[in-house]
Amino acid sequence: MFLSLLLFLSLGLLLLSLLIPFFNHRSHRNHHHNHHPCCNSSSKYGPPTYPILGCLISFFRNRHCLLHWYTHLLSESPTQTIVVNRLGARRTIVTANPQNVEHILKTNFTVYPKGKPFTDILGDFLGFGIFNVDGELWSTQRKLASHEFTTRSLREFVVMTLEEEVQNRLFPLLESASENDTVLDLQDILKRLTFDNICKVSLGMDPCCLADISKPLPPLAAAFDTASEIIAMRAATPVFAVWKMKRALNVGSEKRLKEAVKLVQDSIVEIIRIKKEKFQRDCLCGGGGDLLSRLLSAGHDGEVVRDMVISFLMAGRDTTSSAMTWLFWLLTWHRGVEKEIVSEVMSLNNGQKPLDYEDLKEMNYIKACLCECMRLYPPVAWDSKHAANHDVLPDGTPVYE
Repeated sequence: MFLSLLLFLSLGLLLLSLLIPFFNHRSHRNHHHNHHPCCNSSSKYGPPTYPILGCLISFFRNRHCLLHWYTHLLSESPTQTIVVNRLGARRTIVTANPQNVEHILKTNFTVYPKGKPFTDILGDFLGFGIFNVDGELWSTQRKLASHEFTTRSLREFVVMTLEEEVQNRLFPLLESASENDTVLDLQDILKRLTFDNICKVSLGMDPCCLADISKPLPPLAAAFDTASEIIAMRAATPVFAVWKMKRALNVGSEKRLKEAVKLVQDSIVEIIRIKKEKFQRDCLCGGGGDLLSRLLSAGHDGEVVRDMVISFLMAGRDTTSSAMTWLFWLLTWHRGVEKEIVSEVMSLNNGQKPLDYEDLKEMNYIKACLCECMRLYPPVAWDSKHAANHDVLPDGTPVYE
């Protein structure tokens, strides 16, 4: 997760540095601030709980705004921690307490793996990818990813692919919209951009999502959207037995998930097959610059490579586009911050040469803005862990295995 965050931050910084000169010349329009009130507010320090049912009723009522509901409950708790008990699910502790978070994610990390409840939800899609495994499998994949993402050649490849996508597709699109006074959906544009880029970096293939925005997303991108949406629905289901029954019967959303996952997996397997054949035909020992080529060149193969690639595609698409969308929205409200960002970018090279990966190290103000944006509007709002042993959190909340 840390490595993917570093790559995500780097991509975000680089994309921002490429976009700022363009957006600096755009006109600014006022937008109304949209509030997201928590629906069906609950009791003082947690949801109302009843015998047998627990908080099932409140959970069901708030299932479409869980993040806002939990945020409201946490804000009213003195310790920023609540305990949620509901029929059909395990006892759940929800916390925003910084000391608790550090205890879970750092100090006592080994006691809090992802756990079966989490991997059950994501397993059909992510398989044995790095974001859905624990223990030795996680450690092995992390070391492998750490090695690849710290190589200079991959960093240069990331910069090259992103710059090509921005210069050849994004800028012409934005310039055309500006000249013709056309309204664009920036969130959709950035989603297409990041999916193109992450596919180039991870697979060495171009889905051309941004080449023509009038066309629907290609099947692979659409299948990713479908799978991601239904996986999220699983996590928000009041009683987990419901989606498990639907999966067993292969009906409804679970049937659509199965079809979407099959399309994604089959597509990745086919890309792997073609790339391996190309290696053998052309006697390429070094492979290409993308992540998949590097994994295959290192002798890795099979479902592990497939699942690793799917995990990196999952990590690099919606996270980056979500953060960048919110950042540009925030900049429309803070003109002074935008001016400081432009000043920092221009001070690095006076606009005389393209920015490279090393320039990112000097972008302290932009990095701070991006981090603050993610604090306010996190692309991944929560992290789920499972207790392997009994424990007590720093705020005194007991944790049971």
